[in-house]
Amino acid sequence: MTDTAIHCKEAPGAGTSTHPQDKSPADVACKDGGAASLVSLRIKHSRVATIMAEIDALIYRGSQDSLIEICGPTGVGKSALVRHMVDTIVANAQAAMQADAGLIPAIYIEAPSSGEHEFSWRLFYSRILDQLDGDVADVLPPSSYGIDTQSGRMVRSARMASGSLAALRTAVERALDARGTRVVVVDEAAHIIHQTSPKKLEVQLNTLKSLANRCNMQMVLVGSYDLYQLMSLSAQLARRSHVLHFGRYREDRPEDVRAFAGCVYAFEGALPHLWAGELMPYAQALHENTLGCVGTLNAVLTRTARRMELGALLPDALHRSLLAEVQRQQILEETYTGEAAINPGLTRTLPKLVRKPRAIGGLA
Repeated sequence: MTDTAIHCKEAPGAGTSTHPQDKSPADVACKDGGAASLVSLRIKHSRVATIMAEIDALIYRGSQDSLIEICGPTGVGKSALVRHMVDTIVANAQAAMQADAGLIPAIYIEAPSSGEHEFSWRLFYSRILDQLDGDVADVLPPSSYGIDTQSGRMVRSARMASGSLAALRTAVERALDARGTRVVVVDEAAHIIHQTSPKKLEVQLNTLKSLANRCNMQMVLVGSYDLYQLMSLSAQLARRSHVLHFGRYREDRPEDVRAFAGCVYAFEGALPHLWAGELMPYAQALHENTLGCVGTLNAVLTRTARRMELGALLPDALHRSLLAEVQRQQILEETYTGEAAINPGLTRTLPKLVRKPRAIGGLA
């Protein structure tokens, strides 16, 4: 399914319950579809613009930030953000990709949660290879796969079994080099933490860092606030990592209230035939229920739109589509805990410059 993007503008009268009357179809950059179209809808709101600007500043050849961590509450839209990031990197590399048919500048994978006691590196590496089209043999020299270039026969290394984890890691390294991949996005990276004993966690992160360094690429780890603890594992990891906080829109900040209302306004413009100009009065209630998370807002409104397509009226459809209070409370507690942990740790201090007085008459 092709994603549709809408540039989020501040809603006229945002922060109030008055519905804007001056909406123009030109403000909405998508075709009027059904409820299913909301699933792939991307709202380019201010939080996305801020994080994308940060990513642009951090991702470049020669960067010392091997690992970039994007943390935020559940439902804030992290997955949509990084998928958009990968699409943008690929789009910007079209000229280079036309010149080099084997080039894949960026890939997106989800860290596996296999049900095993330990994190499965075998599955992790396999998913990277899958994203490199699974046709790496077409762009690698035969010798890279143990094929004798003179006879064309397979040569099995006596030192490394072809099915070993080391062989899989080597295949990933060669594939990333051959494809010219410079960015690997790992979504749900908290699975690495949850399936690893505390004693081995630093080893797991060093494995990722070494892969990034070996292949001269950067790895973007995306997940919940649990990822933030990785910064404290070692001084070396802290130096080679950078953390970005993808926060929600808070109800206690007027600028956030206006921005969130702008997102509701954009969703309303995406399905004007369905909402019939009646969605904006619910902006405040939606902000409270979704905790200001645009991904959760998308899910709530998609369910609402589906119920309306089946004949329900907006008030009833929306009421039945909201998060239940037990769901909201659980998400709220985890969000508060995460924000309390990450916000102080991301404080950056620039010491004030102490200027020496100028010498007068040759005297200091």
